[in-house]
Amino acid sequence: MALRVSALPLTFVAHVLAVAAAVLVLVWNIYFRGGLAFESTNKSLIFNIHPVLMLIGFIILGGEAIISYKALPWSKAVKKQIHLVLHAIALILGIIGIYAAFKFHNESNIANLYSLHSWIGLGTIVLYGVQWLFGFIVFFFPGGSSTLRSDSLPWHVLFGMFVYVLAVCTAVLGFLEKLTFLESSGLLKYGPEAFLVNFTAIITILFGAFVVFSAVTPAEVVDDFSYSSI
Repeated sequence: MALRVSALPLTFVAHVLAVAAAVLVLVWNIYFRGGLAFESTNKSLIFNIHPVLMLIGFIILGGEAIISYKALPWSKAVKKQIHLVLHAIALILGIIGIYAAFKFHNESNIANLYSLHSWIGLGTIVLYGVQWLFGFIVFFFPGGSSTLRSDSLPWHVLFGMFVYVLAVCTAVLGFLEKLTFLESSGLLKYGPEAFLVNFTAIITILFGAFVVFSAVTPAEVVDDFSYSSI
């Protein structure tokens, strides 16, 4: 049985959650963690770039790219270009965010790729890149045959949703890992920063959920008993 709900209202909720998540991660890293910098004697400022770019760039823009087909009123060709460009920006910002994490570790003499978050995260961005490249070649340029595009589309959508859910899970693991380190270093477990990080993670999960809900629901629901369904 098809879901009897339109995707458009769900995209509105996703947009609101995206803004909330972006504000929370910026408040956390600028107000509580001291700001952002690619070069600094305070190496923590370098790391702060990582959660900001991974959430705003990779998760939020990636999610907006997925729901662009349901949220925008323009032609399919225009929405395809927006979908492609948003995913490209998300991928670029994600790569920069991962670079910031490696830079922080290297300059702070901390080992790389030792946690589950880093393992899944690196694998996710590689899969994201493969997915984007496949979509570009098959659906954009040079473009596959109509049969290839038709046969590939369901798998492209399914694999894309899998990679996106994996990205959201990786982000939540990252929030947990960072908060655990901070609390081990003396951060109050029931302090405002700890609550802020947990709420940011919850908002991120909700945003990811509404992106998925928007993607799997029809753009417009037609009443079976109306003239428009005939």
